[in-house]
Amino acid sequence: MNVIEIEKLTKNYGKSRGIIDVNLTIEQGEVFGFIGPNGAGKSTTIRTLLGLIHPTSGSAKIFGKSCFDSPEVRREVGYLPSEVFYYDNMRVIDLLKYSASFYKKDCTKRINELAEIMDLDLNKKIDDLSFGNKKKVGIVQGLLHEPKLIILDEPTSGLDPLMQQKFFDLIAGENKKGATVFFSSHILGEVQKMCSRVALIKDGRIIKLEKMSSLQENSYKRIKLETKSAMYKDAFNIDGISKLELKGNSADFIYKGNINSIIRRIGEFELANLTIDEPDLEEIFMHYYAKED
Repeated sequence: MNVIEIEKLTKNYGKSRGIIDVNLTIEQGEVFGFIGPNGAGKSTTIRTLLGLIHPTSGSAKIFGKSCFDSPEVRREVGYLPSEVFYYDNMRVIDLLKYSASFYKKDCTKRINELAEIMDLDLNKKIDDLSFGNKKKVGIVQGLLHEPKLIILDEPTSGLDPLMQQKFFDLIAGENKKGATVFFSSHILGEVQKMCSRVALIKDGRIIKLEKMSSLQENSYKRIKLETKSAMYKDAFNIDGISKLELKGNSADFIYKGNINSIIRRIGEFELANLTIDEPDLEEIFMHYYAKED
C-alpha cells in the first residue's frame, strides 16, 4: 500500500522558485528521506502535501485520499515543522491537551511518556522555554495521537546531540510499530541514519530517487594517490571522476564506475602511495548536484 502518492506536483510563486513536476510514491512502513539544501523546495512540497498551501497543478494523496479535499486524513498524520511558534502565555501541558482535543481521544498517558523521553517539563510556560525546548514541544505535539504517517521537516534544529539521538530512537520506535516516516533534511548524516530510500531535490525538481544502499554502493570510491613525479589534470580525463584535486605529486577524487578501469589508469603511474575508501553520503550528494549544474 502507498501511503503518499505525489504526481506532477507544481507550486508556482511567480518569480520565486516553488516546486516543478514533483513525483514521489512512499510505501507503508517506509522511512523516506527528502534531501536538498535550504531553498530547494522541501518545505514547499511538505506544506502542499499537508494541504496548507494549494498547488498550481498536479495531485497529492495520503492514504489514497486527496490532500486538498479530504481534511480527515490529517488525523492520521503527525507533523513537525522546521520552526515552531506558540501562544507564549500557555503552559506546555495546556497546549498539548488542546492539541489532543482535535483527535477525540485521551492522549494523557502518551503525552507523559513522550515528555519523559524528551526531558520536557510539562508545567512550564511556553515563553519560558528555550528554542530547543520549544522544539521538544513540537515533537510531542506531532506524535501524541500516535499517527500512522509522521512528516518531519528539518526536525532536529535546536536540539543538542543527546536529544537528537533520543529523537532518532523515538522515531525508529514509531516506525517499528508501523508508522511511515517522511523525513526532510539538509543534514545528510541524519538521513543516512534513518532512511531506506531517498529523493534528492534541487531548484524545485527531483533530480534523483535512490535506495540509500545504492548511494553508498561500491561503485563510488574516494581515491587518493601520490606519485614519484608531478601529475597533470589531463591524466585524469576519464568518465566517472569528480571533485578532482591536484597538488604537486598528489591527487584526490571521487570515482563512480568500473573499479578495474580506474585501477588500470592508476597503474600507469609510478606510485608512492594509494588509498581507496568509501566516500561519505555528503560527497555522493554533491556529486549528484555537480552533474546537474
